Parts: sequence; C-alpha cells; structure tokens
Amino acid sequence: MDPAPHAPGSPLLRQAGAYFVVGGLAAVVDICLFHLLVRPSGQVLASAIGSFLVAAAFNYALSAAWVYRRNWRSWRRAGAFLLFATVGLCVNAGVTLWLVSAFGLLPTLAKAGGVAVAFGANFLMNTFIVFQRIDT
Repeated sequence: MDPAPHAPGSPLLRQAGAYFVVGGLAAVVDICLFHLLVRPSGQVLASAIGSFLVAAAFNYALSAAWVYRRNWRSWRRAGAFLLFATVGLCVNAGVTLWLVSAFGLLPTLAKAGGVAVAFGANFLMNTFIVFQRIDT
C-alpha cells in the first residue's frame, strides 16, 4: 500500500523538499541576476522579467530531471511549463513592482517578496499539472 500523500517519506513530501531546494536555487539565480540588471538600468519591471525567465529555464531543467524525474525534452511539458511560468511571472513581477511602488522597498528586497509569493503557486501548478505521469 502506498503511503498517504502527507506521510513522512511520501512522494509528495519528497517532491516538496526537492522542489524547495531547486526553487531556492532558482530564486538565487533570479534575485542575483535581477540585482545585476536593475543596478545599472534602474528598470525594475524589465529586470524582473529578464531575471525570472532565466531562472524559469534553470528551474524547468532541474525540476524535470531531479524533482519529478520526467523527460525534460517533452515539447508538451515544456509548453505547459512555459504557460504556467508566465502566470508565475505575472505574480512575481507584479508583486515586485507593487512592493517598490506602494511601499518604497528597495528593488532587490521587493524582488525577494515577489519570488516568495510566486513560489507556492508554482509548486502546485508544476506538481499537479505540468509534471503529471504522462510523458509526451
């Protein structure tokens, strides 16, 4: 009998832990690249979008190979990932811009907030939609 989805050692908990590591690494890529882009340009939104897209490609490759153990070369999966990454991008960049505009946060600190808000939604979309068992 398979363990309950929330039981220690369950596939969902293993995936959540691995996704946390991969997502954390992708967040570091995202925030560091954002910082490098926004400092000379001052362009918060463009920098947030550029850094997010690079981090999304990094996240996809590691998530497919390690977290979900799926074929990363699937065009169908890559397309679904890109679609849902776009939703995550809107959340991420929108929260970043809002935190800078509404609260006057430093752009890099606001970016960390955007990443944090998008993290949970991305995990749920990837786990239950993008990386399901069907490999195409």
